[in-house]
Amino acid sequence: MTSRLSRLVVAMVATAGATLGVTVANPSPASAAMTICYNTSQAGAYAGTANQAASIWNNATSNLTLSANCGSNLRIYQITGGGSYAVRTSLGNGRVYIDTQQAAQYSPLRIMTHEIGHILGLPDNYNGNCALLMSGGSAGTGCTNPYPSTAEANRVTNLFAGTRVSTDSTGAQIFRDSWPATLAPVS
Repeated sequence: MTSRLSRLVVAMVATAGATLGVTVANPSPASAAMTICYNTSQAGAYAGTANQAASIWNNATSNLTLSANCGSNLRIYQITGGGSYAVRTSLGNGRVYIDTQQAAQYSPLRIMTHEIGHILGLPDNYNGNCALLMSGGSAGTGCTNPYPSTAEANRVTNLFAGTRVSTDSTGAQIFRDSWPATLAPVS
């Protein structure tokens, strides 16, 4: 009976994941980790940074795996000007834009991990606390912490476990104000 219930739970998670555009990788009764495939073909110089950020999220969460270039739930782009931002189309799906000018002044890894955090369901938190990843640029250019706090990581784990429902995933959400405008021209 327990085995049948476990298979039912895995099937439900797989169905929910497919509805969200997220694939379930190697589901087993003990663990139904969701895989979000990210694409770095347009990330330019930030492809390696995207891989580092994915590794940070993979280590911080217990039921989520970000995997490179296996699909395109998440597309990462390198842009110049306009600021870094994320566009979430649904939980685990969307686009991240990394601005080269901004990344020359702030930590590119912190920017990338923060913007991916939006795709994973986290909102901004403009309190200036460098220990909180989602405080974004409000923590200043000297803040290089690319790691989510325990509370931020637990929120993502809960969102992907289905224990919390994201109320802002009904349409595309654009997070443009995470990072202040460029401080000075970059040559």
